[in-house]
Amino acid sequence: MSRPTSTVVMGHHTPDVYGSDLQLLESVSALVDAGHRVVVTLPGEGPLTPLLRERGAEIRTIEVPVLRKSALTPFGLIGLAAQMLRRLPAMVRLLRRERAAAVYVNTVTVPLWLVAARIARRPVLCHVHEAQDAGPRLLRAALAAPLLLADRVLVNSLASRRALADALPRAVRHATVVYNGVCGPPADEPADEPAGGSEARSGQGSPADRIVMVGRLSPRKGTDVLVAALARLVGEGRDVALDLAGTAFPGYEWFEEELRTRAAADDLRGRVVFHGYLNPVWDLLAAGAVVVVPSRLEPFGNTAVEAQLAGRPVVVAGVQGLTEIVTDGETGLVVPPEDDAALAAAIGRVLDDPALAVRLAAAGRRSAQERFGTAAYRARIRAEITGLLDR
Repeated sequence: MSRPTSTVVMGHHTPDVYGSDLQLLESVSALVDAGHRVVVTLPGEGPLTPLLRERGAEIRTIEVPVLRKSALTPFGLIGLAAQMLRRLPAMVRLLRRERAAAVYVNTVTVPLWLVAARIARRPVLCHVHEAQDAGPRLLRAALAAPLLLADRVLVNSLASRRALADALPRAVRHATVVYNGVCGPPADEPADEPAGGSEARSGQGSPADRIVMVGRLSPRKGTDVLVAALARLVGEGRDVALDLAGTAFPGYEWFEEELRTRAAADDLRGRVVFHGYLNPVWDLLAAGAVVVVPSRLEPFGNTAVEAQLAGRPVVVAGVQGLTEIVTDGETGLVVPPEDDAALAAAIGRVLDDPALAVRLAAAGRRSAQERFGTAAYRARIRAEITGLLDR
């Protein structure tokens, strides 16, 4: 006997399409395929909206306060608390109006959904895509505290679980690790074999080796470290260029300005292309001789998996979830975080050794297909929601 259709309301914080947003799409597909009605709440229209509708979700627009590190000041917290008090009644009404059987909070940056679910007496799951393991422990504990309201907690890596356990051990008492499920390129066909030297060409037709990075323009993503590494490579006499795909979070426009100012300097002028937001990213990845993920913090690292699935050699910083994706020397190269000299050396090593590039790309693709497929991910999400509804 099949389970009657249940409504699952999913609280999300942005209409953009980056790592956690892609996982939201996979979670929606998992629940829709299981026969559930899925209602996703967003703060407004954006690139994610049509993709959610294609997957079978209904969209409700509601402004919900987002907990960002930049707001963690005395005045910022007072303003955030005021916003929460204003928004909470509307969120509870939405859950009751939609007859939600369960609430799925996608990231702990929208903790007010956990409060709303409790007030509306709905079982609630929080899917954690963050791994804040730096900074004062008291602050990290405060950021993790809303998870105590969740009936179930999913984390996207062992690193995320360790970070939560270090900040607030009780927050992981119901935590389960579910690795992200990442889609590959269309028809699951890899790009051409990576080529070094003059064989790697850019979209502008120059002979430069293209280095690619996809991700938010933010300090935690280490974009500035990669730009510094690019400068080192240029200083060595290499003809290299950098493609950056991504935008800055509101409040971090200053960081993008710093990057653009550095890229406009004499040594790098014309070598850094700011593509802004791109979706899909497969053409950009295919144009790259090497894909780099230089993050200072990275709970998982969808872009590293996407690069592997696209058949590109990857170089990553040895932090958190990235070390669970890439094995140094086997499925990519791993360098110390915030070390632009080591990063430049690793990139140069890939560019100088075509055989190494091909070997890393092939092994990385096999690993990504085996470990981070969407079918296994969807099955885990269905099982978690079934368990939540059975409470």
